[in-house]
Amino acid sequence: MAEISFRDVTKVYGDGTEAVTSLSLDIAEGEFVVLVGPSGCGKSTLLRMLAGLEAITTGEILVDGEVVNQVHPRNRDVAMVFQNYALYPHMTVFANIAFPLRQARMATAEVTRRVTEVAETLELTEHLKRRPASLSGGQRQRVAIGRAIVRQPKAFLLDEPLSNLDAKLRVQMRGELAQLHATLGVTTVFVTHDQTEAMTLGERVAVLNDGELRQVGTPQELYHRPADLFVAGFIGSPAMNLVRAEVRSGEGAGDLVMDFAAAGSVSVPEAAAELCASAPQDTELVAGIRPESLLLRDPAAAAEDLPRARVRFTELVEPETYVHLAGDFSGVDPGDPDAPPRDTLVARVRSDRTFTPGEEVALEIDGTGLHLFDIESGRTIR
Repeated sequence: MAEISFRDVTKVYGDGTEAVTSLSLDIAEGEFVVLVGPSGCGKSTLLRMLAGLEAITTGEILVDGEVVNQVHPRNRDVAMVFQNYALYPHMTVFANIAFPLRQARMATAEVTRRVTEVAETLELTEHLKRRPASLSGGQRQRVAIGRAIVRQPKAFLLDEPLSNLDAKLRVQMRGELAQLHATLGVTTVFVTHDQTEAMTLGERVAVLNDGELRQVGTPQELYHRPADLFVAGFIGSPAMNLVRAEVRSGEGAGDLVMDFAAAGSVSVPEAAAELCASAPQDTELVAGIRPESLLLRDPAAAAEDLPRARVRFTELVEPETYVHLAGDFSGVDPGDPDAPPRDTLVARVRSDRTFTPGEEVALEIDGTGLHLFDIESGRTIR
């Protein structure tokens, strides 16, 4: 196992493209860290620099306290699993797993012992004489992982290893990877663009965008305390609702109201009173509302000044329903706050509640899922 550190790492390609910008990140010995972000954010480049497959422009990468910038990939003692498995089609499963050991000129008896142990761990024993073409996608992925494990490296590097599997196999392999890490305890860096994978696998998750590290923390920290608009909009499914709003004084002493302009306003819930009191008043900001915190009420029974919206369509995702709404809201794109406003929201409700397209609903906010962001910097208002 190994500690891994990125210190002000930057990668600039020959055409001037800056893939990674002054990124610093420490990964503890035995930790499972996931790098997540949209396509082109620099996460795979970061992994390839750690493996030695890409040169670093500036900065340092350390493995167990040793700077490895100039160390050849084969001498870094890290094992990488690629998205396309990279198996040798003419070799058996046994030969594929054994390949790095034979390259290291290990004794035949030790090669056999290690491959047999790894095959048992990954439930590949009965497939050792088969070739990759006769295996399922999940089995091929296990072979690729087995080839990495058998080396007993200091760290495992996995570059979107589940992206070629169908949905059911992805769920199965996520569980197997988590169990494998719990068994082996090897430092693991896992790259994905799928935030569901990131949130279910990572002990900590590092969110990247445009080559920059936006936030690193546990899945719970990212979901409940996002650092900025990008993280808030990227983490969570369905995504957080982000709309322009203002906080202003209400009619009673100490009362606060959140005003959504043409859509209407809501009294600030008690759970969010302290947060809203700390925000600048009568100044436009961005309100972030998790779908489960957007409460749908019967407009006939709700207060007249509550914002109204109409149901566009619903998605049944048992045991919940996602209700897509349209109204007079000024929505914000987390990737580009200056983009044209969107007027759609999403609420997450129990699946036993039914809604029809065109139906009007009144909106309330559960303050426990309310977040506020500065509209200029995008940073969270605490």
